Amino acid sequence: MGPELLSGLPPIEAADTRLLILGSMPGQESLNRRQYYAHPRNSFWFIMANLLKIEPTSNYPERRKMLKRNQISLWDVLENCIRPGSLDGDIVTLSEVANKLDDFHRRQPELQTIAFNGRKARHSFTRHFLRHDKKRWQNLTLIDLPSTSPAYAALRPAEKLKLWQESLNPFLMSFCNP
Repeated sequence: MGPELLSGLPPIEAADTRLLILGSMPGQESLNRRQYYAHPRNSFWFIMANLLKIEPTSNYPERRKMLKRNQISLWDVLENCIRPGSLDGDIVTLSEVANKLDDFHRRQPELQTIAFNGRKARHSFTRHFLRHDKKRWQNLTLIDLPSTSPAYAALRPAEKLKLWQESLNPFLMSFCNP
C-alpha cells in the first residue's frame, strides 16, 4: 500500500482580499492540527507578526482574524496530492489537484497581489493556472518569497523576514490595518 492522497485545508479568506499568500500543500503537522503553518519551527507566523506589527504569541484564531482584518487571505495551490512526508520536493507531480483559485479570484475583486511561500507554490501555480489562462492573472502582481518552512534552511528566519518585508511592505502599507 502506497502513500495516501492528502487533502489540504480550506482558505483563510478575508471578505475584501488584497493579498493572497499561497503555499503548496500544508505539512503533516498542519494537517494533523488543521492549522496553517503549525510546525513550531515554521517562520510564517513570526514573519506575519513582524510585518503586521502584532504580538507573535497570539493564538490561531487571533492570527486568522489578524490576516482577515488586514485584507490578507491564505491558502494553498494544491487541494490534493500524494506526498510521502512533509517536504514539497516529495509531492508526486502527477497526483496534484489544484484548488479552485480561479473561483477565488472571481469572488475577490479587490485582489491585487499573490505572494508565493516557496518555489513549489509558484511552480504548481504556473503549471495549473498560468500555462492555461495567463490572461486571467495578468493584472495581478505575483511575488516569489522564500519558503518559511524549516526544511528550507539556506536562510535563517530573520533573513526570511527581511526578504518578505522588502517584497511585501510596499503592498501592505497601502491597505493594512495593524
